[in-house]
Amino acid sequence: MSDRFFVRLLAIVAVAGLVLAACGSDDGGETPPAADDGADAAEPVDISGTTLTVSNWDAYMPKSVIKDFEEETGVTVEYAIHTTNEDIMGKLTGANGTGFDLVFVSGPFVQALTNLGWAAEIDHSQIPNIANLDAEATELPFDPGNVHSVPYTWGTTGICYRSDLVSETPSSWEVFNQAPADLQDKMTMLGTDRWLLQPALLSLGYSVNTTDAAQIDEAKQWTIAAKENLLAFDDTTFYSKLVSGEASLVQAWDGWCEYGRAEDPKNIEFVIPDEGSDLWSDTMVVLESSENKAAAYAFIDYILRPEVGKQVVEFTLYKMPNAEVMAAVDPAIVKDFPTLAISPAELFEQETQTDLGEDGTILWAEAATEIKA
Repeated sequence: MSDRFFVRLLAIVAVAGLVLAACGSDDGGETPPAADDGADAAEPVDISGTTLTVSNWDAYMPKSVIKDFEEETGVTVEYAIHTTNEDIMGKLTGANGTGFDLVFVSGPFVQALTNLGWAAEIDHSQIPNIANLDAEATELPFDPGNVHSVPYTWGTTGICYRSDLVSETPSSWEVFNQAPADLQDKMTMLGTDRWLLQPALLSLGYSVNTTDAAQIDEAKQWTIAAKENLLAFDDTTFYSKLVSGEASLVQAWDGWCEYGRAEDPKNIEFVIPDEGSDLWSDTMVVLESSENKAAAYAFIDYILRPEVGKQVVEFTLYKMPNAEVMAAVDPAIVKDFPTLAISPAELFEQETQTDLGEDGTILWAEAATEIKA
């Protein structure tokens, strides 16, 4: 995949106005073997006095985690914010893969960074706590064996709704295309490319990773028809629209639905439609250009500690693929926010998002542009 591809993609995204809040390449090559998790830990490296540059989504990590890591290690963390995967990819493309030591990106972008040669191969011996990952988290198809990434959070997408404002419990993505009268102009769908087409693709029985032009076109037409029933495409304020009653039903990431439930615990519910959904994962990637990989590994290892990961989960309301972390989470929080109880096995019943490749990504972006026009 080339820099020219990302420049072209970002141009399409800019024209479409798709820079919204977040959130397989061809398998022609062999995946390099992951380091042996049972190997002896690497000799400790003195990282005190160094600077670690990190880019992550906003409000996706407690500030106390950064502060405590700095105090424990003597490392200064320069913490930058990106709005979307496309945003951080644009920054990296402009700097030829440099400028950060560690970046947080969604699974398909791990493949993109790897194909560009920008993702370092992870030295598992420097991350002892990587052994805490759920077995399923080592089998994610965008990076089997965690060769170039370490999963941070994961989850799924579904329908978040006001139980007091809908006539019956939604069970199908078709609710957006065949809207009951009481939901007309009272629904929102996600606008980011990878989720914009998902309700249509799943409803039509297609893969959420399809690169078939005919299937993408069919999904585009489905979504254009659904657009007539919507209040908006919305990636950032849909849960507040539910709380206010402006919306009654929205397409939502599981954790973001919980933000709404935090404000209205009696009426807001989440369901995975009968046609299924996606399994998405946000990951930590060390860049090949980093001159401070030891600090990057130390930071990842710190995040994977149960007592630290617990803080992440309770702050973000997203699951971590780490059984020890999830066991440490306050049971009262899991009871109040039940999507935290979705098991790895349940997540793996959904289809994992993988990279669409250069041509597929362009097809999806062009379809999104037409839908949004």
